[in-house]
Amino acid sequence: MTTDKDALHAEMTAWRHNLHTYPEFGFEEQRTSAFVAAKLREFGFDEIVEGVGGTGVVATLKRGSGNRAIALRADMDALRISEQTTVPHRSQNPGVMHACGHDGHTTMLLGAAKILAGEGGFDGTVRFIFQPAEEWGKGALAMIADGLFERFPFDEIYGIHNMPGIGVGSFQTRPDAIMSAEDNFEITLTGIGGHAARPHWGNEVLVAACALVTNLQTIVSRRLDPADIGVVSVTELITDGTRNALPGLARILGDARSFRSEISETIEKQMRLIAEGTAMTYNVKADVIYTREFVPLMNDPVLTEEALTVARDLYGVSNVAIASKPMTGSEDFAQFLARVPGCFVFLGNGVHSPPLHNPTYDFNDAGLSHGANFHAGIVRRRLHTG
Repeated sequence: MTTDKDALHAEMTAWRHNLHTYPEFGFEEQRTSAFVAAKLREFGFDEIVEGVGGTGVVATLKRGSGNRAIALRADMDALRISEQTTVPHRSQNPGVMHACGHDGHTTMLLGAAKILAGEGGFDGTVRFIFQPAEEWGKGALAMIADGLFERFPFDEIYGIHNMPGIGVGSFQTRPDAIMSAEDNFEITLTGIGGHAARPHWGNEVLVAACALVTNLQTIVSRRLDPADIGVVSVTELITDGTRNALPGLARILGDARSFRSEISETIEKQMRLIAEGTAMTYNVKADVIYTREFVPLMNDPVLTEEALTVARDLYGVSNVAIASKPMTGSEDFAQFLARVPGCFVFLGNGVHSPPLHNPTYDFNDAGLSHGANFHAGIVRRRLHTG
């Protein structure tokens, strides 16, 4: 049975608007996962497992006698951001919105599921993975801990993310490193607060914290090889002071990005040395908590070329590009790629699209069919018949 492309696009648009209207934060995607499972049942799937890794859904589709399996993955979670759009399908859950396009990603994978269930055209097994909690960097690990690879084995995996700033129908990816690791840090400075009029009576921490924020910037500029990519960003400075009281406690939070474990280790080592040295200078105490939330996302070179071939066939050579350099955003799809080969790709959300994680962002519905067709295309190429 051949799918009516216009009718499917209209359906996908309605699905996407529904998901956008009712966004859910990571590991809270109860309505979203129920919506996904219900649609898969409508398409005729009979192997649907819910609750994988908390709120994840894994569906399986088999055709022919092939013994190879590939996986397609979409993320489902939203962000704690208050939406500022005026679209009819804007969020009805206050303080939560789909500001990264995961509603579109979920819809594109559902579209591919409907195409492949109705038309077939492949020989083997396809796993459709609908993942919770990508924004935390916890969802992939939760599914893996819940036995994803043992319960639903597959040989390779593919994923899509929309990308503002490039045209709808445009495609980008690259072999090897394409997205960075993300480390999180929290540095607590402890001293003795007191009256703002008598700073010499205590050891307040605000001046030390300000110095430390500045000193941390020397890690990249003076401690890393200029040929290596590294980013250290302080995102929060929180104290227990008030207008006329000097703080005795300050917390400095932020993240660091890199593409190699050696760089991550150097950043942590230098951060601890700088924090301890700055604290000693100002006669306060420093405590550093450093965690690794996302690993680098590394595309398999052979499967990246396969993905590029599918994209060129679908979108035309002029709309397909090999990204010139990796980006310092992070994605927990990398946890899957650390275990099996695969490829992560970017599809354009429009040249004038607001950026990701912006309260005015909205996924561009014109891209839905492009994503669904890519998912279906990679399945048919990798699990070809005949």
